[in-house]
Amino acid sequence: MDTTHTRRDFIKATAAAGTTLAAAGLPLPAVRAAGSDEIRVGLVGCGGRGRGAVSDAIKAAPGVRLVAMGDAFADRVAEAQQRLQELGEAAHVPSERCFVGFDAFEKVVASDVNYVILATPPGFRPAHLKAAIAAGKNVFTEKPVAVDGPGIRTCLTLCEEAKTKRLGVGAGTQRRHEHGYIEAVKRVREGAIGDIVAARAYWNQGALWSKPRQNGWSDLEWQMRNWLYFTWLSGDHIVEQHVHNLDAVNWAMGAHPVRAMGMGGRQSRISNDFGNIFDHFAVDYEYANGVHLTSMCRQVPDCANRVAETIVGSRGTCETDSGAKRYELTGAKPWSFDGTEANPYVREHAALIESIRAGSPINELRTVAESTLTAIMGRMSAYTGKAVTWEDALNSGESLVPDPLAFGPMPMPPVPRPGQVT
Repeated sequence: MDTTHTRRDFIKATAAAGTTLAAAGLPLPAVRAAGSDEIRVGLVGCGGRGRGAVSDAIKAAPGVRLVAMGDAFADRVAEAQQRLQELGEAAHVPSERCFVGFDAFEKVVASDVNYVILATPPGFRPAHLKAAIAAGKNVFTEKPVAVDGPGIRTCLTLCEEAKTKRLGVGAGTQRRHEHGYIEAVKRVREGAIGDIVAARAYWNQGALWSKPRQNGWSDLEWQMRNWLYFTWLSGDHIVEQHVHNLDAVNWAMGAHPVRAMGMGGRQSRISNDFGNIFDHFAVDYEYANGVHLTSMCRQVPDCANRVAETIVGSRGTCETDSGAKRYELTGAKPWSFDGTEANPYVREHAALIESIRAGSPINELRTVAESTLTAIMGRMSAYTGKAVTWEDALNSGESLVPDPLAFGPMPMPPVPRPGQVT
């Protein structure tokens, strides 16, 4: 443990950060001795989202510092060291605490961290969660938390293990920490729009990044560096990205769907450069009470974009749009959010850190696992062309992540063909 942080230093840091946190509408953690309250972050996955999560955690509360990090690739670790310099000493990690390779996560978890950020491709998430929780570490996990049924079953077991060990588990479903969403969902669940009769969710956008293959890259390295485009790594974009909108609807419903009937395909990204995923999905989800959710997601350039959710009630409608910062209810009890919106990416870390310091750690693993499985269920239906139930998806024996993994030859999985995929 670093003994250079004295109680006086900690209180000074708290006072300095308190003004910023209060201005941003963030909760202020209790001031206690740095020895027990210091949040020592270990980063697993040093890409853009991982670096962003470190920055968010450091901004979320005083007494937070990055002490270890790891990635499968040395250049990603070096880039993270360089880019995180702007955060000062709180993010300075000496080379001996930087780990590279498939076992880098084990070395990060085995160090003296007490707050692990998991930001690798989602296919690795269940194994990394398992290692962190087994080691007794609090965890902030990016979404989604798995790419298949076996991974979700692991996460649900780990959720209960974390509760038993009184470990905090926060998730990157930041809409649940966005003031506008919180207020809108609260009103919906209190009955402001009457009984929910239908819902719609969209993540329709243009193209995303890709990395051309370089000399010396093995098949596995090329796939990992383009992880978005491989189902075994990302779950497909319905799982990796659209999970946010599905999570918002599940939150408003207070439940998860029980059945999915979907379709999708690949019309724009037809080159092998874009792996084996679809570029569009449309799924009809059914909840146990008979309510249907129409879900659409697309990553196709030069088309109309929409990232939003609609909840239709018997006495009104709720519209939520994070990008436009629009949250409103129409109908019997009209309302629109006019409050100050703090950064939800910072707030999700602030909530987790505050709960850990208060001795009542939050655990968001079940909700993010259920929303992830909602997306997996839709993908399975679109890939196969068949209706898929919650039990089908949860109990599926299909494990997508190859085991063991080693850099070298790895054939690209075929693009799924509905009617030919079981």
